[in-house]
Amino acid sequence: MNALAPARVEVGSDLLAQIRAARVYEVAHESALEAAPLLAARLGQQVLLKREDQQPVFSFKLRGAYNRMVQLDAAQRARGVIAASAGNHAQGVALAAAKLGIRATIVMPVTAPQVKIDAVRRFGGAWVEVVLVGDSYSDAQFAAARLQADSGAVFVHPFDDPAVIAGQGTIALEILRQHPGPLQAVFVPVGGGGLLAGVAACIKALRPEVRVIGVQATDSDAMTRSLHAGRRITLDEVGLFADGTAVKQVGELTFALCQQHVDAMLRVDADAICAAIRDLYDDTRSVAEPSGALALAGLKQYVATRGPGSGALVAIVSGANMNFDRLRFVAERAEVGEQREAVFAVTIPEERGSFRRFCATLGQRNITEFNYRISDAHAAHIFVGVRINDRAEREALAASFHAQGFEVLDLTDDELAKLHLRHMIGGRSALARDELLYRFEFPERPGALTHFLGKLHPDWNISLFHYRNHGADHGRILVGIQVPAAEQPLFQRFLSTLGYPHVDESTHPAYRLLLRH
Repeated sequence: MNALAPARVEVGSDLLAQIRAARVYEVAHESALEAAPLLAARLGQQVLLKREDQQPVFSFKLRGAYNRMVQLDAAQRARGVIAASAGNHAQGVALAAAKLGIRATIVMPVTAPQVKIDAVRRFGGAWVEVVLVGDSYSDAQFAAARLQADSGAVFVHPFDDPAVIAGQGTIALEILRQHPGPLQAVFVPVGGGGLLAGVAACIKALRPEVRVIGVQATDSDAMTRSLHAGRRITLDEVGLFADGTAVKQVGELTFALCQQHVDAMLRVDADAICAAIRDLYDDTRSVAEPSGALALAGLKQYVATRGPGSGALVAIVSGANMNFDRLRFVAERAEVGEQREAVFAVTIPEERGSFRRFCATLGQRNITEFNYRISDAHAAHIFVGVRINDRAEREALAASFHAQGFEVLDLTDDELAKLHLRHMIGGRSALARDELLYRFEFPERPGALTHFLGKLHPDWNISLFHYRNHGADHGRILVGIQVPAAEQPLFQRFLSTLGYPHVDESTHPAYRLLLRH
């Protein structure tokens, strides 16, 4: 990356002195640098987490915001301040405003997580007014600029300001003080670049041998594109999953500093971010927001590409302002992001014995999802998720399906299938005659679903099947079974010997409305 850098650009020659003098500890504390033993054992590499998610506003942003606002003179304080933010900078400004007695108007995109909007109002109290505008930080910034021009308030930039950059740079001072031993690289989440610029400038001034690597979401990669192009690039759109780093254009100052000091940039997708959130939870029992887990996702990608090396790797966990309703998506996608779940669409002949051959091919693997609805008299299309250990096992399982004569489509990396199509298997079917609908529960353990399928009578055709592993101690499945009226007494005897709790849902009104032909 440095090969792309032009002439040196300084924020004054005293940036390191500004970082050392930054007044962040009036509101922030020196966050812990913690080991991640579970992840380290898996990667074969020492991993350290810089826990900025444990700050009073649950992110690093209050460092830069407070350092900027505490330097305002009396006249500037009297005019008040205005800020634009996707959420975390807003909380830092709000807390600083309340502490310093400065009125603040904070413009946030309407897409900002509600947990962040509520926190801004809570931290700022009567000192803060929140204005919701636009879909991204850049939209909010444009609106804030108009308001600032009308009011004369001081604009507190979330990243492109020397005092803000210096405040964020104090994180690097702490890392170097907390870990004076061998340090291979520090991974930094990147939106507008304030954190990356401050951390990189500080580390390169004090420990130039340590690599500084920025990490961005693939759909919000303005800094990565800008550094490759040698000029600031403006994105047409940004992804909103990692909302804390959803910036269409990086700062002029931060771009220049990153050109000068940053060693490399990495991009990670939503699945990798979700997997990193789970890794953080496994090691710390804390839940990072998507942008907060960006750096760790990049660290994992770095090790996967280069292999383990000497010296510690540090990931800055930048925030924990997670909307609770996002946890369902995170849990759903973490397995795929870690390459622990493979997702397939498998076509088998609609004939006796083919379903058993399909189950036998799965073997004792832990099935994470199973969707099927009869729709064709000749072929059955099954959507199945399977727990795997690595990509090689995924490829081997696909080969096993092919060996049985089954057509297979690997959907593990297919965004449409993972996000939408997996939930749309079903509908009415004229072929589902004599259908009974039952819910079953069974103890959740590896091979349990395959064991259940093996107990079903071979003469009764399965016309509908839905199962998803939710991590509970009991699995729950919905099954449609075609049982002619004359055989229903035999079917009831079968249920009594099955040994699993079950509920007849054949008269359920939603089933009759949506699935019953």
